[in-house]
Amino acid sequence: MKIGTIILAAGDSSRMGGEPKQLLTYKGQSLIRRITETALALQRGPVVVVLGANRERIVPELQGLPVTLVDNASWPTGQASSLKTGLAALYITHKDIDRVLVLHTDQPLVSLGLLLHMVEVGKDDQKGIIACRYDTQLSVPALFSRDYISDLLGLEGDKGVKWVIGKHRDDCSEVPFEAGAIDLDSRRDIEFFHQVLAQVQ
Repeated sequence: MKIGTIILAAGDSSRMGGEPKQLLTYKGQSLIRRITETALALQRGPVVVVLGANRERIVPELQGLPVTLVDNASWPTGQASSLKTGLAALYITHKDIDRVLVLHTDQPLVSLGLLLHMVEVGKDDQKGIIACRYDTQLSVPALFSRDYISDLLGLEGDKGVKWVIGKHRDDCSEVPFEAGAIDLDSRRDIEFFHQVLAQVQ
């Protein structure tokens, strides 16, 4: 199974006061470097990183990695434009992809083990979508069969993969991932994350 991975990293981290959350560090690595190396470790196909705001600060973090960097000039319009940009970059050179994996940079506890498990669930369940469940939502990391490319390309504005997942729940397998709720969107999120780490160490 050939999997094309899209890492969405174009946002401006507005809730962080302008400091790029992609450059926050966890275990000595920036979040963008960490999630990109995790995606590459899956060794199932090409990895595309979609950049927008703070591009010049983020690119050096990915130096030396065999990934495709693409710029989304329309990033202020919402996540949908970044998804479309990533999909276009994948399909220009890799039309034989079986599934598309969508990742965000702000979930520091996404692991290779989780991604491998999602691939296995996809094989076993034969569902078109494999999505992670945490809190009360089904969301990223999420794996889509090529049948859903048109749905993803049809998204507009701030509509993301959750909208496609919700529309096709009957064709979706759920993978429990409570740690996915740790989403570093704001300084408060970061403080909470560090408190949790201090308790478990």
